[in-house]
Amino acid sequence: MTTTEPQPLQDTQGYHPRELVLLGAGHGHVQVLAYLARHPMLGARITLVAPHPRQLYSGMVPGFVAGHYALEDCVIPLEPLVRRAGVRWLHRSVKALDADSATVLLDDGSTLHYSWLSVNTGPVQNRTLIEHDMPGAREHGLFVRPIETFGALWPKVVALGQQKPLRIAVIGGGATGVELAMAVRHRLPNAAVTLLAGHAPACANYPPAVQQRVLTALKPRQITVLQDVALGLNGREVRLGCGADLACDVPLIAIGAQPAPWLAGSGLAVDGQGFIAVDACQRSTSHPQVFAVGDISARMDRTLARSGVYAVRAGPALAANLAAAVANQSLKPHQPPATTLNLLSCGNRTAIASWGNFSAQGRWVWWLKNWIDRRFVARFRQHDGQRP
Repeated sequence: MTTTEPQPLQDTQGYHPRELVLLGAGHGHVQVLAYLARHPMLGARITLVAPHPRQLYSGMVPGFVAGHYALEDCVIPLEPLVRRAGVRWLHRSVKALDADSATVLLDDGSTLHYSWLSVNTGPVQNRTLIEHDMPGAREHGLFVRPIETFGALWPKVVALGQQKPLRIAVIGGGATGVELAMAVRHRLPNAAVTLLAGHAPACANYPPAVQQRVLTALKPRQITVLQDVALGLNGREVRLGCGADLACDVPLIAIGAQPAPWLAGSGLAVDGQGFIAVDACQRSTSHPQVFAVGDISARMDRTLARSGVYAVRAGPALAANLAAAVANQSLKPHQPPATTLNLLSCGNRTAIASWGNFSAQGRWVWWLKNWIDRRFVARFRQHDGQRP
């Protein structure tokens, strides 16, 4: 589908449809597109703003790094979804947002006016902030986000690692960093892999039993875990907070999601971390015509975001509330589940599961995760002639 530029909306009788803009093609908006294919929204013209032709499902990225999946196995093509939903698609990125004037500035200099805006741009690694805290990151770091770029670069690292042993430092001790460290170990068994977990234990936001399982899994894989931070990169070493230098060929930056740079001047209310503040209906607390879900939202459970569980629950709720807003009907609150199933892959087709205070691990957990992930992707590929 080719890019369609914004055009004046009016018919011969002067009717101006209202504009719904979907900013980003994150997991929630993929669900919204599927909803629109079944339930067209009358009275609104809908525009999707997304730069890439596909959505890479983040839950399968560690499996891709480990070599269990080809990149295409992790992909949800957007064109079939957009076509079935009957929406306009601009292959653009957001550069700025003015919530008071209800306009979005795109990266080509064009602007979009909206009656309603839904934001689901996916996780962001703010390079300006990271460079400030970790000089040299822009030039020497391999960023996990955006996934499209990482997906293109990782095979080059693998090819280099097959020529000579590499020293790889995974910077970030959250679930993403832990999974990637074990995936790297599986894919490049001759590499020296170090996990820089920061000042907190690895997977610190998980229950203690899961943290212990993670440490137990890391040890036999000969992954060095340092409870330290990276203060700078120079292409040969990582400068650590303790003052030492860690020899490193590939610094893989896997720190958590950060607010998108364009949010700072948007006028939207944000929380203490800079994410969009929303109410129980996923609507901005300062601008009720704006909705937000996913990592850009202050209500996001960021461990839940890593799995299809998030989109399965939040996406349909968002779609229903957007339809209600267009129809001037009451919105319904969406309450994230108090307890969720979280699955951490361990690189070698085993995984760790947690549900509240319960945890387990083994090959059967990986097969469960594999089934859930493949099923999620398959839901949106069943009509495009592809099979996961």
